[in-house]
Amino acid sequence: MDNFYSPEVMDHFINPRNVGELADANGIGEIGNAKCGDIMKMYIRVENGVIADVRFKTFGCGSAIASSSVATEMIKGKTIEQALALSNREVIEALGGLPAHKIHCSVLAEQSIRAAVADYYKRLGIDPEPIVGKVFTGEELESMHDA
Repeated sequence: MDNFYSPEVMDHFINPRNVGELADANGIGEIGNAKCGDIMKMYIRVENGVIADVRFKTFGCGSAIASSSVATEMIKGKTIEQALALSNREVIEALGGLPAHKIHCSVLAEQSIRAAVADYYKRLGIDPEPIVGKVFTGEELESMHDA
């Protein structure tokens, strides 16, 4: 595994940050990719427009776990707008790169954040699509590698 993954990926896989459920979450997003079997569930607690806390539960490979872990670190304490601006490319860069066949894991992390923010807005009775954009799920994700 060390031959394929950066030290950052290995660190986030072996010592993932922000793992688990968030009991007082006011936004929850779950994204899965049937082709690879990875499933990410992101929990956020938004206070005054800021991601005050974030947790994740991921079923998947080391790259999926590392992508989830680093993404939570990158959005914690950020505004909703900053969290929505996080791209899969930034997740990859923060991890020191991912093998080409694992790029989809960074897309799952990006989309699980978007899904959690969309859920947050839905709970407020606000249509999330004009704010969050389209949240890609299932088969749509299989073709996304560099969104």
